[in-house]
Amino acid sequence: MRDVMKQQSISALAVVAWFLSLALQGCWEEKPEKQGDAQQQRRGSFLVIGDWGWDAEVHGNLQSRSCQQAIADSMDSTMKQLGDVQFVINVGDSFYPNGVISRSDKQWDTKWRNVYSPTLRSIPWYSVYGNHDYISDPCICSEDVKACAQFNDDEKNTDLFYMPNVSWYKEHTNLDTEVIALDVNFLWANHTCHYTACPQACEANLKNRMDAAFKLFYERVAASNASNWVVFSHYPTDYFPRAQTNTSMPVDENWPPSWFKLEVSREELPDRFHSFLTELSNASRSGIVYFGGHRHNVDQSSTASTAPQTNWLVGGGGGWGTEAYGDQQGFVVGEISDSGQITTRAVTVNFNEFCNDGRFSTSTAPGGAEAPSRAENVGRLQLEFYFFVAFILCMSADGLHSACA
Repeated sequence: MRDVMKQQSISALAVVAWFLSLALQGCWEEKPEKQGDAQQQRRGSFLVIGDWGWDAEVHGNLQSRSCQQAIADSMDSTMKQLGDVQFVINVGDSFYPNGVISRSDKQWDTKWRNVYSPTLRSIPWYSVYGNHDYISDPCICSEDVKACAQFNDDEKNTDLFYMPNVSWYKEHTNLDTEVIALDVNFLWANHTCHYTACPQACEANLKNRMDAAFKLFYERVAASNASNWVVFSHYPTDYFPRAQTNTSMPVDENWPPSWFKLEVSREELPDRFHSFLTELSNASRSGIVYFGGHRHNVDQSSTASTAPQTNWLVGGGGGWGTEAYGDQQGFVVGEISDSGQITTRAVTVNFNEFCNDGRFSTSTAPGGAEAPSRAENVGRLQLEFYFFVAFILCMSADGLHSACA
């Protein structure tokens, strides 16, 4: 009887070992939600990216397109998994270092069409200008926004971005959501206009466009009946002041926000400029999600809070460089539920593998040790577990001690 119980104990342990071995191999990894089930639980979804148009000759600490390409590939697979992506939000700096000069500029191919899949480009890319986009663009020196190389007011023409104006809005009644795009590049005029062919006209145009952006925003605040607002510009929330900000503080103590460095008085800034973050935080009517780029990471920790509403920095698109404080390069997914709520989450790529900015060597992990692969880690865990099970079996079965010694 005792031998039978021992044998049963050994068999039970063997079964446990087999199941745990499968788990270590990843057989019990959480399976993604079925596409059909996901679509039944929400009205639609969207993707958000910024600061992505890597250039081989002029770039920051990213030495190749591998980071941008890995993010583009991840966006494609995420779009296919979701199955109901309606649009891409693009917060600008799409073409480093100086933008495109026309709608036929070859950079549309080399930095966008040849990088992002046809599937991903089959939906509208809702866009605004970033500071780099403006430098060589014809409309930086012109008041006519139709002169802009990125202008396109035909949403069905997905061979270009959708940008019917430099600031604009779009109602999605089927999603109960309104998209509001704002050109506030005057915030960076001191760092942009001297690179252009028309510094004075550049500054005047950017100021007028930011005035128009805030006018549009507050008009939509008053008129929109949507349950959700998706608001975006090129700049994150920490580039805007709170209403109580002390505007008399010395400039050198305020970096960012860049608006302290602008050679204009408070009265010359847009109407209710200092109330913008307060309005983005207002939860009395609609859900508000704000997206900005310019700084090259994907996070919610480096921005100014708009609680109880939500905002993201989405400038980690792999186009220029990375930030010393973070290693999150990727994009954000927004999902609109049947109940009308928007939830957001970041999708990032393997930083050391694809976005190596020089802080680690390609073959080593921090500390100089060679970085093990996932398969090597799993194999090591399995081996350690097998030794553990063998030890338990040995201790549980008389007569096997000599074999285990």
